[in-house]
This record gives sequence, C-alpha cells and structure tokens, in this order.
Amino acid sequence: MAADRHSHSGMKVRSVITIALIAAIVGALAGLWVRGPGPIWRSELGQRLLQGWLAREAPPGVVVAKLGQPVPALRLAALDGGMRRIPEDFAGRPILINLWASWCGPCIAEMPELERYSRTQGATGVQVIGIALDDATSVHDFLARVRVRYPIFLDTPGPADAGVRLGNVQGVLPYSLLIDANGRVLKQRIGPFAPGELDSFAAEAGLIRRP
Repeated sequence: MAADRHSHSGMKVRSVITIALIAAIVGALAGLWVRGPGPIWRSELGQRLLQGWLAREAPPGVVVAKLGQPVPALRLAALDGGMRRIPEDFAGRPILINLWASWCGPCIAEMPELERYSRTQGATGVQVIGIALDDATSVHDFLARVRVRYPIFLDTPGPADAGVRLGNVQGVLPYSLLIDANGRVLKQRIGPFAPGELDSFAAEAGLIRRP
C-alpha cells in the first residue's frame, strides 16, 4: 500500500509539473502574440530556432541560399523597367537584401530603419537593396507615398521567387539577408528590424562602417 501511495503521489507531482510547463508555454506564446517577439527572436539563437521551425524543402531544381555559401544569381526588374543582376551589379560591396511587399505591415514599419541605415553607409559601406514580392502598380503607388533612396526591385511571388532562392522557403515577410563583398551569406533575418538595430546586426557579422 505504501508503494501505491508513493506511486500516486509521484504521478500527481508529475501532473502538476506538466500542467505548469504547459501553462508557462501558453503564457509565453500569448506574451509574444500581444507584445511581439522582442529580444527573443532578435537574438542569433532565436533566429536559428525560428528559421529551423519554419524550414521546409525547396521546390525541385531551385537553388536556395545557405549560410556561408554564395547566393544564387538573381535577375530582377528595376522600377524603371530595366533589369539588374544581384549580386553581380553590386560586386565589391556587402549587401543587405530586404524582401517586402506593400501589403505587409511589419515590412512598412521597418522601412525607416532601412532608409536610416542606408544613408549612413555612403558609397563604400553596406548596400541596402529592397526586393518587393508584389505587383508593379502597387509598389509604384506605395513608393509615391513612402519614398526611400535605396534601390527597389520587383519579383513575382511564387514557389521559386527571389525570397525562396535567398533562403526564405516559407515566404515569411519581411525577410533580410546580409551578404559579404564576395556574395556569400553572412546572416539571415526573419521579421522586421527595430529602430537603430541594423548597426548591431551588421557589426555582429564584422561589418562596421568607418568614416
């Protein structure tokens, strides 16, 4: 009987611990939903966990960018109707590529930070590039209201669009990719940048702008 009582007692303790853990997880998720991801997903570890959670197989035949590897060559439409090659047309400079869309609220919210950071880089620092996964009319209308000085290119959303080839197979927006002057992936980022955050993001990859 004593053994039975201890067994029942142990089961109750385990049940209480399980319930507490579930409650803690639910509470944490609720906090993230209400307050946003905050510093958790902004950290390197948080980003690795998030990217792992969202990872899935790329479509057959589609080459996807990976950390430490060269980015696949992209040929994208510019706003003036011409075509540009990325990263070839910006060779010799690190590049921050930002995937966005005119209907994406978090994308719009981070644009002032991208614009601010771009202005600090001059002609030799990190080149900020935006790639809109959107239709041309919507992008032109949006940029007529919200002006940015860094280059914006266009691509049609799909299973092999620029975002997918740059490592964002799940298609979550915004998504950013930092590559070095040789076109190799330094860092990936799911989600928006907070004001002032891009300086530390680039510095963590060894990219520090010096006058």
